[in-house]
Amino acid sequence: MKEKFSSKAALLAVLALALVTMFAVPALAKDTLVVANIYDARTLDPIVQNEVATSGMCLHIYDTLIGLDQETNLVPMLAEKWERIDDVTYKFFLRQGVKFHNGEPFTAADVKYTVERAQSPAGSAIRQYSEVVDKVEVVDDYTVIMKLKSPFTPFLMSLSHTWGSIVNQKAVEAAGESYGMNPVGTGPFKFKSWNKGDRIVLERNDDYWGQKPAYKELIMRAVAESINRTIELESGAVDIAYRVPVTDIKRVEENPKLTLYRHLENSTSYMGFNCAKAPWDNPKVRQAVRLALDNVGMQKAVFRGTGRAPNAPVAPSVKYSDKDIPYVKRNLEEAKKLLAEAGVQLPLKAEIWTNDYKPRRDLATIIQAQLKDVGIELEHKVLEWGAYLDGLQKKTHDLYILGWVASVPDAEFALAGVLKSTGGSNYSFFKDEEVDAMLDSAKALPDGPEREAMYKKIQARIHELAPWVYMYNEETFHGSQKNVKGFVPSPRGYHLLTNVTFE
Repeated sequence: MKEKFSSKAALLAVLALALVTMFAVPALAKDTLVVANIYDARTLDPIVQNEVATSGMCLHIYDTLIGLDQETNLVPMLAEKWERIDDVTYKFFLRQGVKFHNGEPFTAADVKYTVERAQSPAGSAIRQYSEVVDKVEVVDDYTVIMKLKSPFTPFLMSLSHTWGSIVNQKAVEAAGESYGMNPVGTGPFKFKSWNKGDRIVLERNDDYWGQKPAYKELIMRAVAESINRTIELESGAVDIAYRVPVTDIKRVEENPKLTLYRHLENSTSYMGFNCAKAPWDNPKVRQAVRLALDNVGMQKAVFRGTGRAPNAPVAPSVKYSDKDIPYVKRNLEEAKKLLAEAGVQLPLKAEIWTNDYKPRRDLATIIQAQLKDVGIELEHKVLEWGAYLDGLQKKTHDLYILGWVASVPDAEFALAGVLKSTGGSNYSFFKDEEVDAMLDSAKALPDGPEREAMYKKIQARIHELAPWVYMYNEETFHGSQKNVKGFVPSPRGYHLLTNVTFE
């Protein structure tokens, strides 16, 4: 009898322990970080597209030679150290013992292949970064020399951009055209799966050379509607939600289970004109449209006192931004006069394109109403993010609203990619020989008053020709669960998540 009782008691104890374990483990072991982004990446190939969602994922799959810390200091990544031999020659000493996710060793040959591939037609979107390199010389397996075509002051800083994500030749060639869906890097996470338009799943690289993430899996979800991101955050379905809308700031801030983050990005959002298409190829027409709009009032109405209305193309947080360019005040009579001088027949019917980001939709609605006052009738076309970028490349659009982040905080990277005639993201198809020549000159000047003066002259010329109407410098808001620690939003628009932990 005693023996039976003991056996039963032991069995009950085991069952009780099992039940406790079943219910305790999920609370103790949070191994997945779920993030809600505003749209899906276009590709996971770092040279095919220069947009924030793609860069945000590449940041976790790949490593660059050099990184930037929060204070924009250069930090070693795959290059342990480097030296500048002369104005156009840089020598890099590479980290040894690093392996790609496919098991291949990382060597200088991968650096050479990466840069030369970026200079091919496949890398047209990021050409402003790669085109400065003349040649890459492999000294030995762990030493590489890069020679530039001409002096380029922010070169080392430019290597921190995801264009310089080191790829493996064997993996790229094996995947062929599908490489963007099958990426292989040396970074802290390996690619696991991608349900287009829904989510990308990465898994921790347990063989990573650097500090390994505290969690095993990173899930990046695409949640386009802003209110849905807030709801997902409140429900606990996501750990971090990017870009909380201004209408939900208080809602997140006052929720005891959540944390609100706010910061200014190195970005300027704008309404661009297709300068390759009449009548937008006429500066007088572009200036007239600018005069017909109240960009300061629009920014205040849409963003409710957060962020600021820009006065220049370079965001105020970026080196050599010209904060003294005067704001253009709304003047309907002057706008009508310029339209008449340009020979525009009214009413003028056109389209304005946006993606589904709510502030841009709201701005387009206000622009429609204000331009009607001068006889311009706009149809607002809302496009899915991928279709939007594809459409802009076809040159059929009239007006569009888009943003540009200087992922490298230097005026060169705020301007050349979008306003130089050869810029890979120049969707306004703006072309001015004077601007091109000044940009070529400015990037070679050493940092100091002369370089600053040149970039201010460039901004003044762009302001005069008006390929853009400046819309907003965004103060962005993100939310997380209270138990999320180590999340630090970046002004470059995409955020490193490897240091996130759960309390």
